[in-house]
Amino acid sequence: MAVAIKVHDQPTKDLEEQTTKTLEVEEAFDYSKRSQWLRAAVLGANDGLLSTAALMMGVGAVKKDNKTMILTGIAGLVAGACSMAIGEFVSVYSQYDTEMEQIKRESLHGNITKAELEAKKKKVPSPLMAAAASAFMFAIGAVVPLLAAAFVMDYHVRLAVVVGAVSFALIGFGGLSAMLGKAPMVKSILRVLVGGWLAMGITFGLTKLVGSTGL
Repeated sequence: MAVAIKVHDQPTKDLEEQTTKTLEVEEAFDYSKRSQWLRAAVLGANDGLLSTAALMMGVGAVKKDNKTMILTGIAGLVAGACSMAIGEFVSVYSQYDTEMEQIKRESLHGNITKAELEAKKKKVPSPLMAAAASAFMFAIGAVVPLLAAAFVMDYHVRLAVVVGAVSFALIGFGGLSAMLGKAPMVKSILRVLVGGWLAMGITFGLTKLVGSTGL
């Protein structure tokens, strides 16, 4: 009887050990490193997509030629990527300085072990990584409306193609953000999509209104 119990208990023990190891691996995975670049990348991509598309739509409200719209989009891409990189670098560097000073104070007071010190240093955000991710993803997002408008000569069709391409890209970015951040998929997509439509619509409408006054 005792032997039978021992035989049947072994698979259960193996399963418990495997489950424990899996949980330990999940707990050991440091999501802070992912969040360092993920936040900057998602923000940069959405900003590049929306700001460039809205800028092109605004210019398209008063200028119907393709060249003007494309040049405006390129200028928006370059200026926006530089602005995002510099802004992200300055912002994250301030956070970096604050966290490093806190680590130094804890080290001087002897309230932290060497292993804990190294672990905390690894979690400190990288300003260069955040700046590079933000600028690169801004450019990736800005390329979408540029490519959509580049090969369409008809004015009305061009505007429709830009809106359609940007909408599909917003759905993709919203879904990717939800998947990586483990957020509700539908809510995330709708939030990004509706926000993008509002940005393009308001920019187009206000520019059209101002342009109609003859300024």
